[in-house]
Amino acid sequence: MSKQIAVILAGGVGSRMGLNYPKQFSKIAGATVFEHTVRIFQKHEQIDEIIVVAERQSYHKLENLVAKNHFSKVSKIVFGGTERTDSTLSALKALEDESPDTKLIIHDAVRPLLATHIISDCIAKLDSYNAVDVAIPATDTIVHVDTHTQEIINIPKRAEYYQGQTPQAFRLGTLRQAYDVYLQGEVQGTCDCGIVLKTLPDEKIAIVQGSETNIKLTRPVDLFIADKLFQGRSHFSLRNTPSLQHLTHLDGYVMVIIGGSYGIGKDIIDIANKINIKTYNLSRSNGVNVADIEALRFAFEQIYQEAGRIDFVVNSAAILTHKALALMTYEEVMESINVNYVGMVNSAIVAYPYLRETKGSFLSFTSSSYTRGRPFYSLYSSTKSAIVNFTQALSEEWLPDGIQINCINPERTKTPMRTRAFGIEPDGTLLNSKTVALASILTLISGETGNVVDVTLQDESYVHGLFDELGLND
Repeated sequence: MSKQIAVILAGGVGSRMGLNYPKQFSKIAGATVFEHTVRIFQKHEQIDEIIVVAERQSYHKLENLVAKNHFSKVSKIVFGGTERTDSTLSALKALEDESPDTKLIIHDAVRPLLATHIISDCIAKLDSYNAVDVAIPATDTIVHVDTHTQEIINIPKRAEYYQGQTPQAFRLGTLRQAYDVYLQGEVQGTCDCGIVLKTLPDEKIAIVQGSETNIKLTRPVDLFIADKLFQGRSHFSLRNTPSLQHLTHLDGYVMVIIGGSYGIGKDIIDIANKINIKTYNLSRSNGVNVADIEALRFAFEQIYQEAGRIDFVVNSAAILTHKALALMTYEEVMESINVNYVGMVNSAIVAYPYLRETKGSFLSFTSSSYTRGRPFYSLYSSTKSAIVNFTQALSEEWLPDGIQINCINPERTKTPMRTRAFGIEPDGTLLNSKTVALASILTLISGETGNVVDVTLQDESYVHGLFDELGLND
């Protein structure tokens, strides 16, 4: 079976960004752009090895970032050149001992928002093509201009034009052959697919659908846009689940669910028990109030003494009071804040030492109301927004300890809490809580951190297939 090797082109100097340092070292969401990009490939199960192509003056800084992040798949950092093609040539030189069947995935370091499924799609497409580009349909009118007169020459049919992105993917032998011709100086090209197109005219180049959020950081405004995208973006989704085999190798793992007596929390317990995760439910029904940190501490100590470890902690405790703030009693106001937000903080404080020991995973729940406050449940909306911010902040604080923390953002879900607040709603308009529960477990074992994981009605059929595959439907 052929190897799959990623080449990260990190030779930019940031001149168009107006920076006094290479743009791949810009900070977004607590890490450099370079770190975000390499981490995507490091975590991708199908990538065997990573080669970084660096600008000479940045070599040692990149070396330090690789070491600090334990990017174990990075096998080489090689010098690039003044042009993009020089960087590809440097990578080809470093790969001269590799088989021509090797699948090569070449990506710009300054595209840190790449979705992992695009990598998978490129790898799969190389089974039937030797060259693959990632592109999205052009959404604006394309205008062909005479650059000397600044006059329009032609307005082509937009449907036939796409905007190219990276990665670009190749069978190594094909790219070698293209560059052998290119080095003869008879053709020019600004990207690797362009060089294959011009040097090997009989070689068909396939297209893989890209993403509007897979932006390249080129202008100063791009950093602002990328930062905003990171705030609401999930690096992980149900479509990028870790191997389902992982779910069958969790015997002996221990999960604590806070608020697991009904709804999504109970469904998580039911599924976890079926895949042999040992579960413990902490809720008011068994004497543990999430707003009481001492009660939580005592319960966790008891669980640890019995089980010897805690690998996963899920906080699904919540209350939804559906009425105008002016009509709520002070007791209702404080209960909403204490359960929905203080309880989240308490859970994280208490769980931290146990998860640090196992390098475990913490999960909580937000809702679609976190993006904009909703009338008649303003406290619920605002606390759910706070949970997102809290999750993203702790993901960076806990990163050195190896703890993952994420939150699930389910579309409207059929739960007893929602029914009490909104009454009976039409069939087909609400998510099944078991769908959210399985998504939660997949997120817990994903190895990802700092994500807001959307679960929508569109995921239902996909998740039903996972239930069938795992034998969990009975």
